Amino acid sequence: MAENLAGIILWTDNLLRLRSFYEETLGLHPHSVREDFIAYSWDLGTTDIRFSIGLHSEVLGRTKDPLRVMINFNVRNIEDMVSKMKKAGTKFIRNPELEHWGGIVATFEDPDGNVVQLLQQPETELED
Repeated sequence: MAENLAGIILWTDNLLRLRSFYEETLGLHPHSVREDFIAYSWDLGTTDIRFSIGLHSEVLGRTKDPLRVMINFNVRNIEDMVSKMKKAGTKFIRNPELEHWGGIVATFEDPDGNVVQLLQQPETELED
């Protein structure tokens, strides 16, 4: 049985372009950097979760199936984040929208065409 999620890796043929996007536009800070692989990490108390990007010899160009996997990033102020990202040229598929469960969701594409979402959790969840 799997105990928890260890991480997610996005493979690319242009690591510099993805690194620039995830660090400069989304504001992530690298945990470790190698020539062909970069990991970002969040310490959740009992476990670390890693989001990584890396070069792969069999990945070329934009993703061919962008909706197959969707990565979600929590943010505290989705409106501010979306505004900043739009100014940086990020293509949004869905502007911030209140969900039935109380959170707000916005959906965008990264430079490789991967579909990614920002989530602003309901206020009660952020206070815990």
